[in-house]
Amino acid sequence: MINVTKITVIEDNEAVKDGLALIIGSQQRFHVVNTYTNCIDALKNLKKDAPDLVLIDLELPGMHGIEGIKRILRERPHTTILVISVHEDGKLVFEALCAGASGYLTKDTDHIRLLNAIDEVLSGGAPMSSKIASLVVKSFQRNLNTPLSDRETDVLTLLSRGKTYHSIADELFISVETVKTHIRNIYQKLHVTNKTEALKKAVKDKLI
Repeated sequence: MINVTKITVIEDNEAVKDGLALIIGSQQRFHVVNTYTNCIDALKNLKKDAPDLVLIDLELPGMHGIEGIKRILRERPHTTILVISVHEDGKLVFEALCAGASGYLTKDTDHIRLLNAIDEVLSGGAPMSSKIASLVVKSFQRNLNTPLSDRETDVLTLLSRGKTYHSIADELFISVETVKTHIRNIYQKLHVTNKTEALKKAVKDKLI
């Protein structure tokens, strides 16, 4: 007896959504339980659909895919998330992976690679398109001789994403005053006087 995997597809382009559903549904081992053009509708039916895997785009109407990933996993922690997106932007890739996505494919992925990637991610792997994998590898090539502490690096990374002091404090579970202290220390260690100089130096020296 075949163990059938239930899959939900969230993609706002109707043609792409239907194409993905057709490719995935052509395999006996997969069952496309539902398709949606936005996260809001998918979340409303998440309990009923009970997908084992969610294939999700990022730039979606109403709620961004990254927020959608977080909410899906909050409600169904054991659901596997596989992103399929046109975006190859490092910031979005890492936000998706940090939100809980187990793999990241670009939309130029052919149907054979897509099916293999679904098998791979369900087996505990982390399938990625080649350009995405390259971005991930580069992220691990940070300067090991950084003068910054781990916490200061966290603060600077969030600052580079446009986060406010308050949102950094919330995300790291520290006070706003502690964030300000870390930023003063960062400026001092990097010999800079403002955020722009700090971020420029951090990128140049591969500190984040």
